[in-house]
Amino acid sequence: MMLKDRVLLVTNVEKFAGHGTTRVALAEGATVLAHDPTFEAPSARRKYESEFPGAHALSAVEPATLVELALKRHGHIDALVNNDAYPALRAPIGEARLEDYRSALEAMAVAPFRLVQLVAPSMRKRKSGRIVFVSSAAPLRGIANYAPYVSARAAANGLVSSLAKELGRDGITVNAVGSNYVENPDYFPPALLANKEAMAKMTAQIPLGRLGKSEELGATVCFLCSDAAGFITGHVLPHAGGWA
Repeated sequence: MMLKDRVLLVTNVEKFAGHGTTRVALAEGATVLAHDPTFEAPSARRKYESEFPGAHALSAVEPATLVELALKRHGHIDALVNNDAYPALRAPIGEARLEDYRSALEAMAVAPFRLVQLVAPSMRKRKSGRIVFVSSAAPLRGIANYAPYVSARAAANGLVSSLAKELGRDGITVNAVGSNYVENPDYFPPALLANKEAMAKMTAQIPLGRLGKSEELGATVCFLCSDAAGFITGHVLPHAGGWA
């Protein structure tokens, strides 16, 4: 199995690529340590673990406590999956609110950077590690009227290039999956999926003519966490059906 005996820490697991990554990682033999803000509640942890038998929902939310708990329970972290979701708010330049822009940067660039800071020391000691940002293909093309969202994603994509060069000598790879047009409730809620006219207009922009599946995105994330991707670093891999 591709991830046999690997320990993966996946953030914000109830959003974006979290479920698809969990399913694939478990099937590939990984130990999944899952973070989500809702996991402060024991009922939320039980619900997640019942849906994904074998995964471990961690109660910690604050980054330093989260990493400390993960290392205490399993001794090491083989891969960090920064799975960051934030609303893609329509914000023409004349209407965009600076507080929304700052929140987008905090969620999609600052928070994952902080987790890398916390996880990297233990990976450096072991001379091995995988760091994957679940980001967006939007910065590769740009989208009018969505500058705050797109530029925040671009910041995360930019981190990949610099961190890969900084951490490579320690055997740590750093990559991103540039996702777009993949089924998930954060960006494609059920009401949108049920709107045939809107979906036809949307899929017409995608060369493959359909939305991606959650498990397809999860498989790409897990590939970048595996030995098979051991010579890939500093790369933003588009996962958008040919749109980017």
